[in-house]
Amino acid sequence: MSEAFLKIENLTKNFGQFTALRDISLEVFEGEFVCFLGPSGCGKTTLLRAIAGLDIQSQGSIAQAGADISVLPPSERDFGIVFQSYALFPNLTVEKNVAYGLESRRSRRNEVSRRVEELLMLVDLSDQTKKYPAQLSGGQQQRVALARALATAPGLLLLDEPLSALDAKVRAHLRMEIKGLQRRLAVTTIMVTHDQEEALTMADRIVVMNHGVIEQIGTPEEIYASPASEFVAEFIGTMNFISARTASAGQCACEGVPLDVDTENMSEGRPVRLAIRPEDVELHLGDESGSNNETLGVVESLEYLGAFVRVTLNLELWKTRLQADVSTGEAHRLSLEPGASVSVTLPAEKIRLYSLDS
Repeated sequence: MSEAFLKIENLTKNFGQFTALRDISLEVFEGEFVCFLGPSGCGKTTLLRAIAGLDIQSQGSIAQAGADISVLPPSERDFGIVFQSYALFPNLTVEKNVAYGLESRRSRRNEVSRRVEELLMLVDLSDQTKKYPAQLSGGQQQRVALARALATAPGLLLLDEPLSALDAKVRAHLRMEIKGLQRRLAVTTIMVTHDQEEALTMADRIVVMNHGVIEQIGTPEEIYASPASEFVAEFIGTMNFISARTASAGQCACEGVPLDVDTENMSEGRPVRLAIRPEDVELHLGDESGSNNETLGVVESLEYLGAFVRVTLNLELWKTRLQADVSTGEAHRLSLEPGASVSVTLPAEKIRLYSLDS
């Protein structure tokens, strides 16, 4: 990639004795859509506010487009922001809300009108110009806030959980609208969210945070398929975990039973957790093949989830329970029902390994 548009180096933020962010370094490239993802209290909103200058960092630096903005006030930084509450002016119409930033900069009246008309057309609100925020739906208010943030053509767009106040159906629709708009405008965008589905569907790259540090940075596919830590594996999607110890090269012992897995040159006897996604667990009829990674499982419960069925299995050999996702057709073919026995295979290449003493 080219030179980073936004560069954060060794950023730390303290609130008294509490460290909200610890030694954060990150690069965001021009035109990129990056999501800060993590549980409540992980520091993602604090990092966004530091970028905006709303909470100046205790240590470290921030540069945008090659210029150091570390101590600049928000008014001197080149960004637009959409807050979780949208923060629209209730006494101003839609067009006046969108025009607010332009009028504050004393732009010419004809330029303001042209820009407002252009943006409202872009967010499909051209017929709502004279309405007030209270007369709009939540989704429409969100689009007004987005148009207002884009009005001054900022180099950086910051979104602080902009969809969290909406119901699931509207949220799913608007996240695709926002992503489409971002692509058309090619505006560098950072969005804070705790919703992993939002991050996976919208982001070019995801920054997974926990306890004020970055756990992993990667594309949605990298984050989901190759989680760098046990926290990421558990936080993103659904993951099965099995406690074990490393044994000989290429094997772990689970309840004393060998299981083939890439031990990554770990020394023997280390406590580990094996992780495998439900969709990677294979179910089939017939006797065990003799493979170390195959055993009999007893179906405990079935959860119908539309396109697939989530099966909870009891694996007596490894003294553990795990979940497997199969298509509804496959569930019927295997005659899956509570109490039924089925052969279960954990493909070695699909198993991730996390050391408990690292």
